[in-house]
Amino acid sequence: MPKPGVPRPGAPAAPAQASPGPAPTPAAVPPSAAPAATPSVTPAATPSAAAPALASPESVARARAFGRVTEDGHVYVVVDGEEVLCGQFPDATEDEALGYFARKFDDVEAQVALLEQRVAAGAPSADMQSTVDHLAEQVGQRKMLGDVKALESRLEALRPAIRELEAAERAAHEAQRAQNVAAREAIVAEAEQIAAQDPQRTQWKQSSARMAELFDQWKTHQKSGIRLGRAAEDALWKRFRTARTTFDRHRRAFFSQLDADNSEAKKAKEALIAEAEALSGSTDWGATAAEYRRLMDRWKESKRASKKDDDALWARFRAAQDTFFAARKADNDRIDEEFEGNLAVKEQLLAEAKALLPVTDLKAAKRALGDILDRWEQAGKVPRAHMRRVEAELRTVEDAVRQVEDEKWQRSNPETKARSNSMLTQLESKIEDQEDALARAQATGDTKRAAKLEGELATSRQWLETLRRSAADLR
Repeated sequence: MPKPGVPRPGAPAAPAQASPGPAPTPAAVPPSAAPAATPSVTPAATPSAAAPALASPESVARARAFGRVTEDGHVYVVVDGEEVLCGQFPDATEDEALGYFARKFDDVEAQVALLEQRVAAGAPSADMQSTVDHLAEQVGQRKMLGDVKALESRLEALRPAIRELEAAERAAHEAQRAQNVAAREAIVAEAEQIAAQDPQRTQWKQSSARMAELFDQWKTHQKSGIRLGRAAEDALWKRFRTARTTFDRHRRAFFSQLDADNSEAKKAKEALIAEAEALSGSTDWGATAAEYRRLMDRWKESKRASKKDDDALWARFRAAQDTFFAARKADNDRIDEEFEGNLAVKEQLLAEAKALLPVTDLKAAKRALGDILDRWEQAGKVPRAHMRRVEAELRTVEDAVRQVEDEKWQRSNPETKARSNSMLTQLESKIEDQEDALARAQATGDTKRAAKLEGELATSRQWLETLRRSAADLR
């Protein structure tokens, strides 16, 4: 294949001037005819010395419908019925010249087709308009051979489609931005809510962990989300930063005061411990036990220190009490051991006292019980564990004897006898009146009243019998 720009030997020269005439159609232009007009606005393009890329035979065949090549290698494209010079490919065959400029058309057409596919697929539109402009500029230079007008129409058809795609992207971008703003707003609102808590009621561990999570969420949104705009981003960040700063300030103030309170509580409890430890060696069991109870009340009323300090302080306070009460128990155990013999004596006395029941001879029972009580006092104390039981059992016998004595006195009481006789007289008089009334009702045939009076009379007679038995007991 000859090199571009090198004339072939024996090649005919191009005609100097073509006669003007009507604009030919691509099919009506003979290959050897001179151009109808020589464009002055577009300089001819001459292939470089390197081996040029040529179109396929199929592309060359299609290109023949849209232009021609002269004998000296000038290639023309027909646009709107007018020939426009594409450039020159000298010292080459007709197919080579056509193929060179058809290849330029194919390259641009391939880029247009690729752009159409991107638009149809909804690919990002960032560089699409500039690509259309660049391709339109290439097509407008007419340095290619093919259906230039159809290619321009396809490019122009892409512009509104790209604008629609850009509008859809802007809408999606705004929707995503609004979603991201809402997400950031939710983060800020929760942070502000946490910061607004009452420091005295705040669960600091959980709240601190949640605030840290919110900060991590903020950073994630900041890295992965779309930009919100400087004004919106700055405003939200300012609120978020203020909430975090407020929360941290409240937390530091709370724990600073807590440390002060714990220190004060620790000092107060150490003073109570000192008092408790001073009493731990006392042998004044009663008074010291009462003082320990007062110390315990003061301990309960005092403020709590930190859990670690409070547990250690309580262990010391309890140890002082345990020392005292252990010593008291040891002393009581010693005394109880001494009183074991007394318990055996009093158990025997209890058996004698219980044998007096039930009381049949009050005078003899009182005399025997008096002797038992004298010996009871002489027997001495019993172990503390048995003291209440034996005293209660003896008291039961005393109460039984006293009850019998009270009942006897009631029966011999003149006032009681007089009161009983008076009630008997009144009831007997009432019964006589009821009997008379019943007789009158029966005589008049008033059966209803007679039945009522019979019931009342029966009740009165029962009461009379009861009172007569009571009066007999009093005699």
